Amino acid sequence: MKFKDGYWRMRPGVRGDYAVTAHDVTADAGSLRVLAPTREITRRGNTIDGPVITVDLSSPMPDVIRVRTTHFAGSVPQAPAFAVRDDDPEVKIVVDAAEAGLTSGGLTVRVRRDAPWEMTFSAGDRELTRSSGKSLGIMHDPDARHFMMEQLRLGAGELVYGLGERFGALVRNGQSIDVWNEDGGTSSEIAYKNVPFYLTNRGYGVFVNHPGRVSFEVGSETVSRVQFSVEGHDLEYLIIHGPTPADILRRYTALTGRPALPPAWSFGLWLSTSFTTDYDEATVTSFVDGMAERDLPLSVFHFDCFWMRQFRWCDFEWDPEVFPDPEGMLRRLKERGLRVCLWINPYIGQASALFEEGAAAGHLLRRPDGTVWQDDYWQAGRALVDFTSPAAREWYAGKLRGLLDIGVDAFKTDFGERIPTDVVYADGSDPERMHNYYSLIYNQTVHDVLAERRGEGDVVLFARSATTGGQRLPVHWGGDCESTFEAMAESLRGGLSLGMAGFGFWSHDIGGFEGRPDPAVFKRWVAFGLLSSHSRLHGSGSYRVPWLFDEESVDVLRAFTRLKARLMPYLYGSAVQATAEGLPMMRAMQLEFPGDRACDYLDAQYLLGSDLLVAPVLSADGDISYYVPEGVWTRLLDGERVSGPGWRTERHGFDSLPLLVRPGAVIATGAREDRPDYDYADGVTLEVYELPDGAARTVTVPGLDGAPAAVFEVTREGERVRARRVEGAPLPWNLRCSGGHAAAASGTDHIEIPLSAKE
Repeated sequence: MKFKDGYWRMRPGVRGDYAVTAHDVTADAGSLRVLAPTREITRRGNTIDGPVITVDLSSPMPDVIRVRTTHFAGSVPQAPAFAVRDDDPEVKIVVDAAEAGLTSGGLTVRVRRDAPWEMTFSAGDRELTRSSGKSLGIMHDPDARHFMMEQLRLGAGELVYGLGERFGALVRNGQSIDVWNEDGGTSSEIAYKNVPFYLTNRGYGVFVNHPGRVSFEVGSETVSRVQFSVEGHDLEYLIIHGPTPADILRRYTALTGRPALPPAWSFGLWLSTSFTTDYDEATVTSFVDGMAERDLPLSVFHFDCFWMRQFRWCDFEWDPEVFPDPEGMLRRLKERGLRVCLWINPYIGQASALFEEGAAAGHLLRRPDGTVWQDDYWQAGRALVDFTSPAAREWYAGKLRGLLDIGVDAFKTDFGERIPTDVVYADGSDPERMHNYYSLIYNQTVHDVLAERRGEGDVVLFARSATTGGQRLPVHWGGDCESTFEAMAESLRGGLSLGMAGFGFWSHDIGGFEGRPDPAVFKRWVAFGLLSSHSRLHGSGSYRVPWLFDEESVDVLRAFTRLKARLMPYLYGSAVQATAEGLPMMRAMQLEFPGDRACDYLDAQYLLGSDLLVAPVLSADGDISYYVPEGVWTRLLDGERVSGPGWRTERHGFDSLPLLVRPGAVIATGAREDRPDYDYADGVTLEVYELPDGAARTVTVPGLDGAPAAVFEVTREGERVRARRVEGAPLPWNLRCSGGHAAAASGTDHIEIPLSAKE
């Protein structure tokens, strides 16, 4: 939200009161309180008739400093609030005549004690950012609304990333962004997943701890500052020190939560009925048969909206005319080794019998006059479940339990955006603060009932809406996109941006959602989709089975589905890292190569895990330019070496794309390609790529529970590569080096390869 007209003048009707000095400082039990008047105090009379901003400084964990600014403390709503870890770490506080300071770990905040106002954040001797003149303020707009605002300095060359799943340029500089969940597709500035957290290439991140609308002006209103503002009387933000982007994400997710580990079966191929298509059990069976006949590995079958009767979403009842025997159908699908996912949303259509039931019990969101909130968007007369009510959550969960009891394995938790603010919540929560937060308690309710029935290790959602904390409840997908190369690119940007906000797992509709993709778009998207954390074939008005496009689509899908299955020991290891450290499986290049300025703006390629570079082909003819960081990389699909740093221009067939292995990597690949969930340690192959002389790598092969199933140590000494198993049962395993050097073993603990020998 912009308050100024240019740099000097305010917009018509806007008034600002800015902190001008730190007049009074109090140190108390690991915190500092600063009274910051909005006028200079040169005599006692200046203390009358003017606002004062209270600034409280503290630390919830090492290398993180919390700043809480307040105007009228009695006007601050308390609910809802994000769950933020607070370890009450030991801090160092210094107060003298010139400044007051608080240090947590390697991060220090210093407040100047005379005019002008200046609050500086530094790591060692290096300044990270600062709040200075006309930065911290109380703003009033022409409608007499009250806002708290802060501006933090952007240094020369400083770039900003994050703020949720955003589909424009990955670098946020120059953008105006409102953190406010809306259903807008992937081609606009609004987004389904808004997160008030950003990080920069200067070694720090900023989390604005406010669940409602936060307005960001990222080098836009004032080009040398990031401005953020909220309506109300308090503003809390946390400065998170890195120094690397990965370190910042580790600390941010330690504060707000890290993802649960999705079950291994969820990493296989999902196939959907699509949205508005005509389908019944015969259609479903034909799709499953068609995949099996063409040797296309399939893991999950998803039933979209019309498994229920029209006008009655959600009543959680199968349409008896289309699916007369749902329990038998699910049993038959599961006999074929498939998992089953059902589409749901948090709305109750008026035609559903659950509308009267929910209204009578008080489970539906109400207007201030006590009537049920309704509109005709999506479903005629729809109402919303009030998830702030424990009774409503239990009522909703009870409907899901009946579906789980007949064989459902997962739920696609669609919608949860565009939540109204002219309502009253059962627990008294502030409606503005609940707008984004609603997505969190909706998805948490579904996650909890899945965990109750299936156990914590076998839970997966396919969610669309999210905010801070939503990363704990994977998986999320990118929402409604067109079936074009442009939409494929914007979807990728959204996923990389979401990863920069702490979300470890992300998916998208292979081929696009709206419209029917032409075969070239479909085949290129298949390669991208199977090299994402999760992979789903889904659309709107047309089916997404590959043989409806062309026979080559079948071959491409088969090849990349099998490739993903072989890579599962590596990929599941990356998933375990996401849950342990908060690093996304799909990583923007800047996240992995912060010292390479060529990576700062790259948003059409990514790292899958730490060691695989993926550059999706965004054209029918296969022409692509992509960037290779320093070192000798190896193309995974054909073994060709590629040297960086530098740009490469190539042409790829539909069965190929730039997929490069990082120099020095050891990639664990599995012995099966027909499914994603198998014993990864049994017959695993350690693929060694350009390991430097004298280097050592530890490779952990996970089990299906995420715990280590086998641990290997790989070293290179001169012209020999040695590997030994240091943990795990004596199962057969193999060692292979780039360049064709290979060896195999069966139940041994050591393998050695002389690099002079060829396979």
